[in-house]
Amino acid sequence: MKKVTAIGELLIDFVPQQKGCALKEVTHFERVAGGAPANVVTAVSRLGGRGAMISQVGEDAFGEHICDVLAGNGVDTSHVFHTKKANTGLAFVSLDAAGNREFSFFRNPSADLFLSPEQITSDMLEDTAIVHFCSVDLVDWPVKKAHEKLIQLAQEKNLLVSFDPNVRLPLWDSAEACQKTIREFLPMADIIKLSDDEVEFVTGCRSELEAVHQLMQGKCRMVILTKGANGSSVYTRTTSAQTPARKVEKVVDTTGAGDSFAGSFLFQLARAGYGADNLETISEQELMEFLNFSADYAALTIGKMGAAMASMEEMEQVYGK
Repeated sequence: MKKVTAIGELLIDFVPQQKGCALKEVTHFERVAGGAPANVVTAVSRLGGRGAMISQVGEDAFGEHICDVLAGNGVDTSHVFHTKKANTGLAFVSLDAAGNREFSFFRNPSADLFLSPEQITSDMLEDTAIVHFCSVDLVDWPVKKAHEKLIQLAQEKNLLVSFDPNVRLPLWDSAEACQKTIREFLPMADIIKLSDDEVEFVTGCRSELEAVHQLMQGKCRMVILTKGANGSSVYTRTTSAQTPARKVEKVVDTTGAGDSFAGSFLFQLARAGYGADNLETISEQELMEFLNFSADYAALTIGKMGAAMASMEEMEQVYGK
């Protein structure tokens, strides 16, 4: 099986020990290694695949902790750099009674923002099937150019490129700047993953089908939509599949739910040998199997505190998969 390689932010999530209160009222937090792209490749590795991370952390204890956690989960961290230019980014999170989140970020700047295009080399994509990225590190810092270079290298190697915008407006100067940048990168992706609350912001379309049609006017050949209690959908240019949301006995924390869905879906694509040349040959039946697997996997994630990615053994124990 070839690798799923992600580029983007690495940070520490400080998740609250209390629910149902505003961030200013939280008194106790737990340290959790985070960053959406890292969550995705952690899911890939935990499921038995090969995940790799390209990023940068500070020369500090938090950066060391993140690298230890990634490596402990089987993620290749050989291209996670360390810098003295800034510290590792931090995010403090609060949870309402339903497990939904409020963020406060400390990264002005953070170490990941200084990842430069000069640090990106072709060998990073050796034996890779899919390159994945999000929008948090597409702000106007050197790391944006690093993304552009890696995506260009991926396209030259005819690799699949996956984009989950994962909109985090507090990290941008304005909503307009975030939207403009996301739309700048959409045409570079073969696979686009969106949550239902991002569809209109990203595409300008209120209708799911209109948004999918618009996204597929360019390079995109697969759209994955996660819709919370309304389930999830996946579309290609020739077929589609939908599945309802899973019943979760207790929603503990929705942090990482979308990342777990994306990571488990990309794992399945890589495991099945799908690439740029054959992505559109995937059948409706296989799409449905992939969708059901990822819906089950995400349900395990929201039953735990923090972005805790389940192992294949846990999947087998709970679902017999």
